[in-house]
Amino acid sequence: MKKVFDVLTAATERLTSKKIENARLDAEILLAHVLGWRRLTLYVDADKILPLESVLRFNELINRRLEKIPVAYLTGAKDFMGLAFAVNENVLIPRPETEILTEVVGEYLRGLGGEVTFADLGAGSGAICISILKFVKSARAAAVDISAEALEVAKFNAQKFHVDDRIEFFCGDLFASLEGKIFNAIVSNPPYIPTSELETLQSEVKREPRLALDGGADGLNFYRRIISGAPKFLVDGGLLAVEVGINQAAAVKTLMERENFIDVEIFKDLAEIERVVIGRI
Repeated sequence: MKKVFDVLTAATERLTSKKIENARLDAEILLAHVLGWRRLTLYVDADKILPLESVLRFNELINRRLEKIPVAYLTGAKDFMGLAFAVNENVLIPRPETEILTEVVGEYLRGLGGEVTFADLGAGSGAICISILKFVKSARAAAVDISAEALEVAKFNAQKFHVDDRIEFFCGDLFASLEGKIFNAIVSNPPYIPTSELETLQSEVKREPRLALDGGADGLNFYRRIISGAPKFLVDGGLLAVEVGINQAAAVKTLMERENFIDVEIFKDLAEIERVVIGRI
C-alpha cells in the first residue's frame, strides 16, 4: 500500500538518477494522467493510498520516460494556446515559443475583418491552425502535411475543438496540393535544424519525426521553397509568417526581401530570441 507522496518521491528519485530534466514535474504530470487528477490534487491528497493497478501503470510510464520518451507522447496530450492537443509520435510536440507565431497570424487575420482564409504548411498536430480558428471565428484554413499519419492527428484535434467544419486537409509537399488556391495568409513552422546537428539533439527530441526536424544542410531549405512559392498563393498584400530557429531570422528576412516581400518584421519570443519572421507580398 503506497501513498501518493511516496510514489511521487520514489519516481522523482529514479528520474533524477538518470539525469532526466524536470524530474519532479514529469513525475507529477504522469501520475496525474494515470489518476485522472489535476496536479494540484496530488498535494491536496498526498496521503491517499493508491490502488495497486494505478501504481503499476504509473511505474510503467516512468520506465518508458527513463527511455527518454517525451512526456507528451506518454500522456498523448500537450497544452498549446490553452488547449490540450492530442499528440503522438507522428507529430512534432507543440512548443510554447510557437504561440508567438500563432498570435501574430491570428491578430493579422482578425484585423482584416470579414471572412478570411489561411494555409498552414506542415500542420502536424494542427496546433497552429486550430488555435487560429478558435481565435478568429471568421477564418477558414487549409492544413497541409506530407505525412498522412500527422494529418490524422490534426483531423482528430479539429473535431475535438469543433473547428472541423472550417478546415480542409491536404496531404502533400508544401504547395503541391494547393494549386489554384489563394489565401490571405500562409503560416508555417517548418523543419529548420541543420542535418549535421540532428545527432546532437536531446534524446527526447530525437524521438520526434525526423521529417519535422531536418531543415537540410544549413537549416534553410524549407524557407527557400516556402518563400519562393508563397506569392503565387497569396492575395495582394497577403501575409507570410514563419517560425525560425536560433540565429536564422536575419537570413530568412533577407530571403523574403529578395522575393519582393515588403514590411518584413522579426518578432522575439519570451526568451528574447528572434523567433518569427513575417512579410507581405
